[in-house]
Amino acid sequence: MANILQDTDSQGNAVMQNLSETVTLDQIFDNSYDSIWVIDRFGKVVMANRAASRMLQVDHEDIIGKNVRELVEKGVYRPSTALAAIESRTMVTGLVRTAHGLNLMSTSTPLIDENGEITMVVTNSRDKDSVDKFIATLEQERAQTNRYKSAVNYLGDFKLDNKQLIAESTAMRQILYKIGIIAKTDSTIILFGESGTGKEVIARHIHRNSPRVKEPFIPVNCAAIPNELLESEFFGYTRGAFTGANSQGKPGLFELADKGTLFLDEIGEMPLSLQSKLLRVLETGEVQRVGGTTVQKVDVRLLSATNRDLKHMVSQKSFRGDLYYRLNVIPVHIPPLRDRSEDVVALSRCFLEEFNKKYGYAKVLRQQILDVFLAYNWPGNVRELRNVIERLVLTSPTDDLDFEEEFGLSAKDSSPLSLDRNETKISYSGSLKSVLQAVEEEYIHQVLAECNGKIAEAAKKLGIHRTVLYRKVQDK
Repeated sequence: MANILQDTDSQGNAVMQNLSETVTLDQIFDNSYDSIWVIDRFGKVVMANRAASRMLQVDHEDIIGKNVRELVEKGVYRPSTALAAIESRTMVTGLVRTAHGLNLMSTSTPLIDENGEITMVVTNSRDKDSVDKFIATLEQERAQTNRYKSAVNYLGDFKLDNKQLIAESTAMRQILYKIGIIAKTDSTIILFGESGTGKEVIARHIHRNSPRVKEPFIPVNCAAIPNELLESEFFGYTRGAFTGANSQGKPGLFELADKGTLFLDEIGEMPLSLQSKLLRVLETGEVQRVGGTTVQKVDVRLLSATNRDLKHMVSQKSFRGDLYYRLNVIPVHIPPLRDRSEDVVALSRCFLEEFNKKYGYAKVLRQQILDVFLAYNWPGNVRELRNVIERLVLTSPTDDLDFEEEFGLSAKDSSPLSLDRNETKISYSGSLKSVLQAVEEEYIHQVLAECNGKIAEAAKKLGIHRTVLYRKVQDK
């Protein structure tokens, strides 16, 4: 057979010359992965490469010179797209099945001369299973890309900054030790605690210390989603599932969190109708979009949180018992800020540093305001403390944070001891016992401030056991 194409581009003459000396059209033809046939206008096989005989599992000699009608009649394969192309005088693509059960995607293209006559038909065929696997791989990659795009769009509504987890108190240190162990597992965790105690911060800490850290962390406030949208948000929907739906459909939260972590905050607000569907997903690992007919497997680590008494809700039949026990595998109870005063000073300094940096200030916390903070009940917990610090940073006229208007107290009201730090003389009043208590309290707060609220360090400096110091702080 003639050598391959003659040179047409002067720049490529040398390369083509070298190729023509070593490679023939026969070699190129026979090394094609696809089956290639050349058939004349009467249906006779003029040429066929080795891939053609391999796919049909017949000898090459049993193909060349045969008429495709004869091959179809013998059941070697059927139907023939080449014959269909000859009859229709157009390109024909179809599914061809061989005698050995192999499915081929076959395309036949007729070549027509200047007189409008068919001179020959070129047929290309490929294993349909290979095509299907290739398409499935592309679709999987596209779905993965779309999932991450959707996750990014969803998370655009959230602050993704890694909030620092402060744990100076004994209770919080015990919690950190506990979650440091369970974070490395896939166990379901539920966080109990008052509003504002930092449940989401702890959930993010668990995710960052888990094997899923490189996958999405999807936080959801169950109380913030309208009831009529809950199902579509959680499970997604198909195109045209309901009026107003996205024309392309939308993945649900479980799909977005696949291979990662889904954090359901305020789960006690979830309606009973959705609780049963959530339970099913947790048990089967399968989700079905609203309006869809197919199910999809998901691999999600579930974290949840609530400020409500779910066990009491179960007894009141306002929360499903089976879901409660499914969620309550590892409960973590986060104490309110009023029960961990050691964290108040450390958190205050952390928030002050954050807002000084954010707004370009150099505000400072005096001991008097820390005393007030330690005596305050903090009903809004860490969230309230953070808001107060930001407000004081923005409204205080000097670098000293002005808290009198905020709490309705003056520095003199914060302690039974009247102390002016700008004077060397200290004035005392009251009984000896009350003065000694005041001095002790003042000094304990001073040392705690110097140690940034670290109980162990302060106890060592004071020369007492940390449990004694902790009890003294709690009693103040």
